[in-house]
Amino acid sequence: MSILGNRVLRTEDPRFLTAGGTYTADLRDPILDGALHVTFVRSMVAHGTITDIDLAEARRSPGVVAVYSADDLADMPLLPLAVPLLNPLHARPVLAVDKVRFVGEPVAVIVSETPEAGADAAESVWADIEFLPAVLTPEQALDGDTLLFDEVGDNVSLDLSFGEDDAPFDDCEVVVDGTFLNQRVAGCPLEVRSAAATWVDGRLVHFCSTQAPHGVKTTLQEWYGLDEALVRVKTPDVGGGFGPKIGAYPEEVILGWISKQLGRPVRWVETRSENMVGMGHGRGQWQTVKIGGDRDGRVKAYRLNVVQDSGAYPALGAFLTFMTRTMASGVYDIPAVQFNAKSIVTNTTPTVAYRGAGRPEATAAIERAMDLFAAEVGKDPADVRRLNLISSDAFPFTTPTDTVYDVGDYERSLDLALEAAGYAELRAEQAARRAEGGPIQIGIGVSVYVEVTAGPQAGQEYGRVVVHPDGTATAYTGSSSHGQGHDTSFAMLVNEALGIPIDDVVVLHGDTDEVARGVGTFGSRSLQLGGSAIHEASGLVVDKARQIAADLLEADPADLELDPSTGTFHVAGTPAVSRSWAEIATAAGPDGIEAETDFAATSPTFPFGAHVAVVEVDTETGMVRLVRMVTCDDAGTVLNPLIVEGQRHGGIAQGVAQAIYEHVQYDEDGNPVTANLADYTMISATELPSFELVTMETPTPHNPLGAKGIGESGTIGSTPAVQSAVCDALSELGIRHVDMPCTPERVWDAIRAVDGR
Repeated sequence: MSILGNRVLRTEDPRFLTAGGTYTADLRDPILDGALHVTFVRSMVAHGTITDIDLAEARRSPGVVAVYSADDLADMPLLPLAVPLLNPLHARPVLAVDKVRFVGEPVAVIVSETPEAGADAAESVWADIEFLPAVLTPEQALDGDTLLFDEVGDNVSLDLSFGEDDAPFDDCEVVVDGTFLNQRVAGCPLEVRSAAATWVDGRLVHFCSTQAPHGVKTTLQEWYGLDEALVRVKTPDVGGGFGPKIGAYPEEVILGWISKQLGRPVRWVETRSENMVGMGHGRGQWQTVKIGGDRDGRVKAYRLNVVQDSGAYPALGAFLTFMTRTMASGVYDIPAVQFNAKSIVTNTTPTVAYRGAGRPEATAAIERAMDLFAAEVGKDPADVRRLNLISSDAFPFTTPTDTVYDVGDYERSLDLALEAAGYAELRAEQAARRAEGGPIQIGIGVSVYVEVTAGPQAGQEYGRVVVHPDGTATAYTGSSSHGQGHDTSFAMLVNEALGIPIDDVVVLHGDTDEVARGVGTFGSRSLQLGGSAIHEASGLVVDKARQIAADLLEADPADLELDPSTGTFHVAGTPAVSRSWAEIATAAGPDGIEAETDFAATSPTFPFGAHVAVVEVDTETGMVRLVRMVTCDDAGTVLNPLIVEGQRHGGIAQGVAQAIYEHVQYDEDGNPVTANLADYTMISATELPSFELVTMETPTPHNPLGAKGIGESGTIGSTPAVQSAVCDALSELGIRHVDMPCTPERVWDAIRAVDGR
C-alpha cells in the first residue's frame, strides 16, 4: 500500500532532538585541525572615501597571525555577478576598495589563533574615511546628486520600465491610486553565516552554511580560476536559509585565499550583530499602484510601478523586480496590466532573495489595490475579489505580463477559507463592536494569491539512486536541505518506487564530491524538481533490476512485476518465487544497481490559495493583536501532509512578522538602528495564534508527482491578509491605508492624523 500522502514522521528529527545537528561552526573534521580564526573589520560609515586604514597595532596584537586589506588582494578579481543582466561596474570587491558603501562592509580581515584575539585586534584598527552623503531613498538615488559608483553615472542598477499608458483607465468609472512601502526585512536564520576552508592535495575544500553548494562551488571556481575538479564544497546541517544563504558572500570566498597564504585551515563564524548588517536583506520596494474599473466591482486596468532597493552592491535583490512583474496581476483576470520598475543602489546592506523573493511584493501590491478599489466602490472586499478571479476553466491562463499559469481554482480556495473562518459571523461581530463604540475593534483581512515556483523558467535538478548488495539504498540529490525534510520526503519516493523500507534509504546531499551536480534549494523547487529526479531515477533502477531479475528467475522481463509491499520481483501471478533487492543488487556486481537523471520540468508551477486574518486593534494605543489566521494553500499533490503543514506554519509566521513587526531601519546618515534582536522585532510563538489550515490539492501536469512548491506560499498570502485586517479595523475612522509594519506607533499616528490631534 502506498505511503504517499501519509503523515510520515520526519526521519531527521530524532537526531536533531537528541544529539543535535552538526553545523559549520561545530565541525571537527581532521582536515580543519589547527585552524586559524578569521575576524572582519567592518565599516562604521555608510558612505565615504577611504584615505587610510591603519593596521599596525592590529598586527602587533597578541595572538594575531596576519592582517589583510584590499591592497593585499589587488591581483584578485571582483566577485561574480549574481545575475548576468547586472552592470559589471557594480560588481563587489571582497574587501572595500577606495570607498565604503554601507555600514558593515568589510574593510580588513584579521587572522588569529583564537576568535577572542581577533575580536580584540579588530578594535584597534583605525579607518580614516572622508564622509560622503548617504543615499537612502528613491528620491536621493534617482536625482543623482550623490553617486555610489562615479564611473556608472547614475544610481540605477536595473531598469525594467515598459512605459505607461493611461488609455485603459480613461473608460473606468472609478480609478484609485496608492503608494505603499514593502519594507526591508532581515532573514534572521537561527544559524548565522559561517564557513571554513583548507587545501588538501592542491584542492580547495570549502565548508559553508548554504542553500546551494554547487552554486558556491561555481563562485569559488570563478574567483580562484580553478578547474572544477580542484574545488570541493561541503555543507553540513544548515540552521535556516530563507533565501539569503543562496549565494556565496565575500567573507566566505576569501577564506581559501587566506588559507593558501598561511598554509593552515581557517574558520569564520559571524556574530548576530554582524549577521544583521552583513547578510543580505529582503524585500525593500517602494510601490505605486493605479487601479480602475466599474462601480459594479469589475477591475479593468491595473498599473504597478516599483522602485527596488538593491542596497550598496546589486545582487539577486536587484533582479527580483522581474519576479514581481511575473506575478503582477495575481489571481485576477484584468484586461490591461502595466508594470515598470527601477532597481537603485543605496548605502545599505545589499538585498537578496528572501522567502518568496519578488512574489510576496507583487501580491501585497495587488491585494492592497483591490482593497482600496473595493472601498471606493462600496463593496465587500471578498466579493470584489471573487468577481475578478480567473475562472477555473480558463487554464492554462496567460496573463497580460505573459506569465502562463498551469492550473488553478482560485474561487474554491477563497470559498473554503471564508467558510472555515465564518466570514459572515465575523462581519456581524465587527458591526456589533462598532455599534458599541469600544476601543478594541476587530478587522478582517482577505487575500487571494498565486505564486510561481521552480521558476521563472522551467528548471531542472539532479538525482541518483543506488541499491546496494545488502538491499539498502542511497539517494543522491542536487537539492540541499535546510529544514525542508528532504531525508524523509525523498526516502518516501524511493520506498514508493522500490519497496525498500524508509529506514533503509539514506539521502545524501550537500557535498559536491558525492553529488555530481545540482542547483540547490530555493524558490520552492525541491520536491517538484529534486523529488521528480529521485522518482525518475528510481524508475530507471527498477527497469535495470527487472532485466537482472528476469535472468535470475529465467523468465521474460515483460512477465515480471515488482511488489512494492515486499520489495521483491516475481512473475505475474506466482509471487511465491521471487527475488529480493539484495539478491538482484548482488547479482549486478559489487557496486549494486544505480541510475541517475537530470529531471527537467516543462514549465514552472503556480501554487495558490486564500488567507483570512482577524486582528484586534486597540484604537487608544495602536496595539495590534492577531487573533485568528485561516489559510487555504494549494500546492498540488501532497507527498507528506506533516511536512507540508510545517512549511505552511513557518511561512505564515514570517508573513505575519512582516505585516506587523519586522523592519530593518536606518537613520538619515545610513546607520542601522535595528542591528540586533533587541531592536529588530523578530516574531516568536508568543505573538501568534494557532493557525487554522484548510487543505486543497490541485495537481499540476508539469511533473510526474503533480507537486507544486509550498515553502513560500504562507509568506505570500499571510502578509497582505494581516495588513488588510489592520486597515479594515481602522476603516470606520476614515483610514484607508497603514504601511507595513503596522506597529502601534504607525497605527496610533494614523488615528491621530484623522482625529486632528
